[in-house]
Amino acid sequence: MSNKQELYEGIYIINATLSEEASKKALERITSAIESRDGVVKKIHEQGRKKLAYEILGSKQGYFFVIFFTIAPAMIAELWKDYHLNEDLVRFMTLRTDVVQETLEFKSLA
Repeated sequence: MSNKQELYEGIYIINATLSEEASKKALERITSAIESRDGVVKKIHEQGRKKLAYEILGSKQGYFFVIFFTIAPAMIAELWKDYHLNEDLVRFMTLRTDVVQETLEFKSLA
């Protein structure tokens, strides 16, 4: 098994009912999971509280974060196990990418 690290883009939606402090702790839990597996967080884009396209687990809004990080591909499955145990994490998606985006722009759903 190779320990070569790949660059990933993770999109995370954290429960909007959390306080700002609790949402920061939920984000810290995500970054700690990456770093505990020898991953390196390259950039975090905090997108703030946004309306969801559809209701998820009774929530109509969520705190959105986009994190660029490097990690060994074998560790992605381990991260997902952690994410599924994180009850503050409403949804997540992990994509392999080639470049860290310095700025992000999203169209409003409203």
